[in-house]
Amino acid sequence: MSNLIAVAYPDVATAEQVRAKLVDLQKQKLITVEDAVVVERRADGKVKLHQAVNTVGAGAAGGALWGGLIGLLFFMPFLGMAIGGATGAAVGAAQDFGVDDDFMRKLGNGLTPGAAALITLVGDAVTEKVLPELAPFGGQLIQTSLSTADEEHLREAVATVRAGAAHAA
Repeated sequence: MSNLIAVAYPDVATAEQVRAKLVDLQKQKLITVEDAVVVERRADGKVKLHQAVNTVGAGAAGGALWGGLIGLLFFMPFLGMAIGGATGAAVGAAQDFGVDDDFMRKLGNGLTPGAAALITLVGDAVTEKVLPELAPFGGQLIQTSLSTADEEHLREAVATVRAGAAHAA
């Protein structure tokens, strides 16, 4: 079962660094991240979502490939690629994976202007190895789908890791 975890940071750069760190930790098989979106509240108050995957681009590329292959069968590969690319882009734009965009925008409206939040959908994690890697970035846990007891355990673990990092410095 996946869990949603949203952490607020003072700026977009920090949230992006944490997302990059999560990607690195996933490569090490320490965490399974199903979605990771940075939500930015700009200085003008507008909310911008920084998605990890561009479904329009991926759809267009896949559609062009399949369209080109089908077009070869009918001796019109370029027409097939054009039609396939346009269809793939339209399908990609209509798809929405992971965390709901409306939910993320509402959460973003609660941030102070200039701040950002990293919203992740986590399948599994080796908590005792992941938390020490993320603790130096700080952040404030703002919402989770964890049970009350598990959320409290996560807050305590983060506080313990931060306290240990503060004493080491």
